Amino acid sequence: MVSAQCPNALTPSYEAPVVGDGYSAQLIVAGLSKPRGIIFDTNGALLVIESGQGIIHLDLNDGGGTCLAAKKTTVLINNNNLTHGIELSQDGKTLYASSSNEVFSWSYDAAAVSVSNQQTLIQNMTNADHVTRTLLLSKKQPGILLVSRGSGSNIDPLATEESSGVSQIRAFNLTELAVDQVYDYPSQGKLLGWGLRNSVGVAEEPTTGGIYSVENSADQIHRMGADIHEDNPGEEMNFHGVLNGSVAASQGGNYGYPNCFALWSTSGIPSVGSLKVGSQFSLDNAGPVNDSVCNSDYVAPRLTFQAHTAPLDIKFTPNGTLAYITFHGSWNRDTPAGYKLSAVSFADGAPTAPPDSTTAAVDVLSNADLTACPGRCFRPAGLAIDALGRVFMTSDSTGEIYALQQVAVGTGTAGGGGGGGGGGGGGVSVTSSSAAGAAATAAV
Repeated sequence: MVSAQCPNALTPSYEAPVVGDGYSAQLIVAGLSKPRGIIFDTNGALLVIESGQGIIHLDLNDGGGTCLAAKKTTVLINNNNLTHGIELSQDGKTLYASSSNEVFSWSYDAAAVSVSNQQTLIQNMTNADHVTRTLLLSKKQPGILLVSRGSGSNIDPLATEESSGVSQIRAFNLTELAVDQVYDYPSQGKLLGWGLRNSVGVAEEPTTGGIYSVENSADQIHRMGADIHEDNPGEEMNFHGVLNGSVAASQGGNYGYPNCFALWSTSGIPSVGSLKVGSQFSLDNAGPVNDSVCNSDYVAPRLTFQAHTAPLDIKFTPNGTLAYITFHGSWNRDTPAGYKLSAVSFADGAPTAPPDSTTAAVDVLSNADLTACPGRCFRPAGLAIDALGRVFMTSDSTGEIYALQQVAVGTGTAGGGGGGGGGGGGGVSVTSSSAAGAAATAAV
């Protein structure tokens, strides 16, 4: 069916995505180079990290709803060391971005679409393997910048040393940074959590100020000699307290990696005992760090997600009732998993689902045929939510940006248009499956 409301809509080169009931979705930008983190400036333009390239400024034509298109693209920053992290001060005048080793700032002029006065704020974060350095500026505590750093390998022994700065989330007070001073990541700032293998997504819950992260857990895991990697360990949502100085038992705590992991599936687990979804387990259940120690001495995840789905971003709606999470998708499973945008329901600053839930994450936008992944499907990466509550999502592998919006339940549609990723044409509406629709309805 051709959509007269969005005559210049784009269509993906792969099978049209499945849209959860109560949502509409549209591919709005194509032809980018590995888009990752995104954020809106004060004029409503999208600033996009192109990993290995720099930052671009996208001026959008807004036809209402999800009918948007790129009107003008401007290269804002050329820097092939930038990877993923991007932030903007509340007044919109200071832009932040990160390489694997440094956090930078620039004075930003939204009207002129220009930057100046580059400064280095934080350094000494280099390691191999996991090179994203996610940035989050607190709205509850202005001037506090959170930086997440992952491990240097699948099982990184340096993560057991708090002084290494590896596999940690730290908070830095930029208002206390003197001119020409640069923070040292491993030794300065406030430690919010360690033993976090690769927490790429970090967000502040808007009603309470609670800090949540989503973690990519380990690959190729064996337990007591048995290969359990297909369905374990689970990915994690972790809670890190608030930034206002109040006491939180978990803040600054060790979340277990590389000694303890979260259980997703109890099937085929040697000596599973009383372990359940979300329980921490050790690889050998022996020595000084066994299952019992994992569950008593380390911070357990608030939620656990399917193994290897690779969560890369988390963003809350302004009222704090939903957290959107991008699941980039697996490589370490025989059967692909992830490759979708999901939503988790929140109330009173916490997930409504219990820690052992397997259904907390409800699909909002997913690939129709996971057997085509990763080569012929979208792979969600970064998220932004605009002033109208619309959700914008990058797909780094396909060089695309999608726009999504909540609509009346029972009307889930995906917009598309003629002829390949960059083509024009009419929008094609695709009704979501009843199963996905029922799940999405339950979540919202």
